[in-house]
Amino acid sequence: MRHLLSPLDLSVEELDNLLDLATDIKDYPDKYKDACKGKKLATLFYEPSTRTRLSFEAAMLNLGGNVLGFSSAASSSASKGESVSDTIRIVSCYADICAMRHPKEGAPMVAASKSSIPVINAGDGGHQHPTQTLTDLMTIRSLKGRLSNLVIGLCGDLKFGRTVHSLINALVRYEGIKFVLISPNELRLPDYIRVDVLEKNGIEYEEIEHLEDAITNLDILYMTRVQRERFFNEEEYIRLKDSYILNAKKMALAPKDMLVLHPLPRVNEISVEVDDDDRAAYFKQVQFGVYVRMALILTLLDLKPDK
Repeated sequence: MRHLLSPLDLSVEELDNLLDLATDIKDYPDKYKDACKGKKLATLFYEPSTRTRLSFEAAMLNLGGNVLGFSSAASSSASKGESVSDTIRIVSCYADICAMRHPKEGAPMVAASKSSIPVINAGDGGHQHPTQTLTDLMTIRSLKGRLSNLVIGLCGDLKFGRTVHSLINALVRYEGIKFVLISPNELRLPDYIRVDVLEKNGIEYEEIEHLEDAITNLDILYMTRVQRERFFNEEEYIRLKDSYILNAKKMALAPKDMLVLHPLPRVNEISVEVDDDDRAAYFKQVQFGVYVRMALILTLLDLKPDK
C-alpha cells in the first residue's frame, strides 16, 4: 500500500508513468469508466475547497466508483474533538482510498501512519499540495511538450504558497530548469526552499520585485494571490499590489508562446481580460486536474481498466 503525501513520493519515472496514464485517460475516457466499479473514495476536507474536492469526486465518479466524506471540520466528528488518527481508522472501515485536506501541516502524514487504506494529501497548511503539482506538471507537459529546459516565473505569495513550494520541489528534478521569483520582499521564497532545494540542487534562479521586469523571457508564468493581510505595512501593500496584477498590457510584453497558470481561486491578480488570451491555461489546468487524480486513484489502488 502506498500514500501520496509529497510530490517527491513519486520518482521521476513513476511521475512520468502517471502523467502518461492521465494522458491516456484524457484521450480514451470510455476505457476507464468502470475501472473503479465497487470502490469508494473518502474525501476528508477539514477546510473549505471547491476545485480540489470536486475534482477528486469527479475523478472517482468518472472511474465508476463512489464517494463519501465531509467538506468541513464542523460537519465531522472533529467538531467533537475526535483526532485525525481516530477518524482515519474509522474511515478505513468504510472506504478504499482517502483524500485529506487539513489546515495543520503534517496531518495527512499522521493519518497515513494509522490508515489501512491509501491516503492522498489534498493540501496541508502551507506545506504541500502534491495533486495540484501533478496537475501543474500535466498542464505544462501537455501544452509545452516537455518538463525540462524551461524558464518558470513564480509570481505573488511565494512565502506561504504551498502550491509554489510543491511545484519547485517537483521541477528541480528535471534538466535545464530556471526559476524567476517575482514577489514583494515580505513574501519572498522561504530560505528552506531557496537554500535547501534550489541552491542544494544547483538550480539557477533570480529574485525580482516587479512582474514587468521578468515577463519578457518566460516560458511559464505561475500566478498566485498577494494577500493584503501578509503585509506589515498598509502603505507598502498599496505601493506594490498593482505590480502583481496580470493584465492585457503586461501580457503584451510576454512571449507569444508563454503559458499562464494559476492554482485558483483568483481574486484580482489576473484581470478577466486575460481569460480570452490563448496563453491563459488556468481553466485548462482545472480539467487536467481531473485526469491526474483519476490516474492517481488507479495507481494507488493498483487497478487497471478492462481492455
